[in-house]
Amino acid sequence: MYAVATFQAGGAARCYGGFAPQAPAEPGAAPRPLPCGRMSPVTTVPSAPPGRKPPEPSLAHFWQPRYWGLWLGIGLLRVTVLLPYPALMALGRGLGRLFLLALPGRRRVAAVNLRLCFPDASEGQRAIWLREHFHSLGMAVFDLGLAIWAPPARITRLVHVAGLEHLRAARADGQGVVLLTGHFPAAELGGHELQLRLGRIAALYRPARNPLVDEILRRGRARGTELLIPKDNSRQLIRALRQGYAVYFAPDQSHRRTNSALLPFFGEPAMTNTALTQIVRLSGAKVVPMLTRRRPDGAGYDALLLPAWTGFPGESPEADARRVTSLLEAWIREAPAQYYWIHRRFKGRPAPLPDPYA
Repeated sequence: MYAVATFQAGGAARCYGGFAPQAPAEPGAAPRPLPCGRMSPVTTVPSAPPGRKPPEPSLAHFWQPRYWGLWLGIGLLRVTVLLPYPALMALGRGLGRLFLLALPGRRRVAAVNLRLCFPDASEGQRAIWLREHFHSLGMAVFDLGLAIWAPPARITRLVHVAGLEHLRAARADGQGVVLLTGHFPAAELGGHELQLRLGRIAALYRPARNPLVDEILRRGRARGTELLIPKDNSRQLIRALRQGYAVYFAPDQSHRRTNSALLPFFGEPAMTNTALTQIVRLSGAKVVPMLTRRRPDGAGYDALLLPAWTGFPGESPEADARRVTSLLEAWIREAPAQYYWIHRRFKGRPAPLPDPYA
């Protein structure tokens, strides 16, 4: 999943796992990731000598025994991506059942979140959502595999885009666009399809702790974006928006730093990111809401784009954040199991509010 920005002054471009953001594609050519040392349109890293074709980044330095188990898992995922889509999702549900048993801590966090957000639902209904949510987490592993390795034609068959005209209209005058989303399934696949159809798509990126995992994830995400921006590099984010990029932004996780406020999420107080207001004011970007999720008929994914918001920014960052939250809540209610419930959304609240996960 693409990371949400921590918006703060300053910040220099960074290079994680051997990659800098992508170079723009030549006409008719696919975009390609660059190793550190080459410069993309909005990065500040030094460029390599002109005319020299950058070498393909190598994974050979991850030969140490501590990576062997990961290599086995990556190899299995690479092979299973070749299976038909219904078989992949069946494997995902099976993996999700294993997650449900093997991750009691995350199971408890998800159960607490569902209880706080849906207090009027019966315990039986919440138990069903909990089980289906872990199925969704298992399927997300194979969603990611598709994003990394599936041919573009296969992704196009699986991702059903609606509302593309709203993004085209928002970009008609050259303005940047904030693609407002949340932590829903298949964001990488939706981004891949937008990049293929329109180009100039960017995303905020949080590096993984394991360097091999980070390298693999960045390769996959680079297929669906022209630019990957470190999540804490607010200066690069604003520059990209001013240059006309459409940037994914998911402000729906607990945020306790600058540009945060205690606001209700499903009626329960939660530390909430209010940075979108400042991002739009500084960049002049428009806000186009976007939702990706699995189709109920099992025939792939829906990517829904809504018209650009009017009257934004509003009277205050808090009012704008409430507007964001209202939209996300409506989307979550349509398919509760597909939201990312294992995140501790209600952590870090000030006293006297209790820590519900304690």
